Amino acid sequence: MFIGEYYHTIDAKGRVIIPSKYRNELQGNIVVQKGVDGNLVVYSETAWSDYELKVKQLPSMKQNGRAIKRFLYSQAEQCELDKQGRLNIPARLIEAAALEKDVVIVGSGETMEIWSRERWEDVLASFDPEKISQDMEELGGLF
Repeated sequence: MFIGEYYHTIDAKGRVIIPSKYRNELQGNIVVQKGVDGNLVVYSETAWSDYELKVKQLPSMKQNGRAIKRFLYSQAEQCELDKQGRLNIPARLIEAAALEKDVVIVGSGETMEIWSRERWEDVLASFDPEKISQDMEELGGLF
């Protein structure tokens, strides 16, 4: 499980150090996908397999099912951690998430996310505890 937030930098070669707490979860193939919120979503091999099972159930005979599959798969890349625990992010995904020097790695349960520091600070500033409470109630009353 990925929880917490970690402030790091991305180097000129597109490498970012992954927090040591996350590395055990990220053995083997890692999938990095363009997120829908201007971020990147990082899946462990297990999390991607679970996600892919759901995606495969989308109806290929319907236009919107095909469109969703195209988006999800075309905006993803297989990656690996190097021996120093760095994730090498492809240039097109760096550009898509507007990653520059300062990045934030955010735990999101079964996945982790990589944000530009500026975008993440905007997300944090937009958090409204009252609205989050209401949304949680609407989505199944988690509390």
